[in-house]
Amino acid sequence: MSRFTRRSFLKLSGGGLAIGASAVTPGQVLAKPGGEDIGRATLPYPGRVITQAASLPVNRPLSFNYPDESSPCALIRMGRATPGGVGPEHDIVAYSTLCTHMGCPVLYDPDTRDFKCPCHFSVFDSEKTGQMVTGQATENLPSIILSYDSQDDSISAIGVDGLIYGRQSNIL
Repeated sequence: MSRFTRRSFLKLSGGGLAIGASAVTPGQVLAKPGGEDIGRATLPYPGRVITQAASLPVNRPLSFNYPDESSPCALIRMGRATPGGVGPEHDIVAYSTLCTHMGCPVLYDPDTRDFKCPCHFSVFDSEKTGQMVTGQATENLPSIILSYDSQDDSISAIGVDGLIYGRQSNIL
């Protein structure tokens, strides 16, 4: 009776991996017969018009949901050019309002221009791409990627930079 050893198992499984790995080349995207990509590393975000830039007051957040109705966000016109900002003055930014520590809703403080978490006191800088300043959080607030259309003055959400709290993927 032949004995199947750990060494035999590793040799066989390693050979199987080599054969399987050679079937797909690096960077190759697998597609279903209907043309849908099943091997994409990123999923396509929906585009969504949020508002017109001219209608935004300075330093007052506008609430909206993106990329779905379960994802609260805030859009803010900072009043001065800001990294990642869009619009005529490059001063409009948006962030997820779920704290990256435990998912509590963060609140915008117009006096300090920060987002503050009332649960565990994390603070995020709205003028520095949602950077975590202090507190229990270890990640920045996810930034909502915006686009500006000068033809109709519209601000649209087109993606998310960072992972929304509680998600394995921002697209459900």
